[in-house]
Amino acid sequence: MQIFLAILLLAAMIATVVALVRGIVVFLKTTEEELKNGTGPTQSALKSNKMMQFRIFFQALAVLIVVIILFAAGRT
Repeated sequence: MQIFLAILLLAAMIATVVALVRGIVVFLKTTEEELKNGTGPTQSALKSNKMMQFRIFFQALAVLIVVIILFAAGRT
């Protein structure tokens, strides 16, 4: 069970980093013209926001897994 949780934690941490990098790349691709346009959020801004939401989700998942691991270690 501990090994499974450790693998799950590693996967959640990798997913967090991937979502962070993808969100930053999309954010950096936002052109100055899109920022000055002022007609509301663009597709790239919405995609960047979605990637950051994924990052937060994966981070929360990783923290939850750490809590489960610590709880399980304390019970043995």
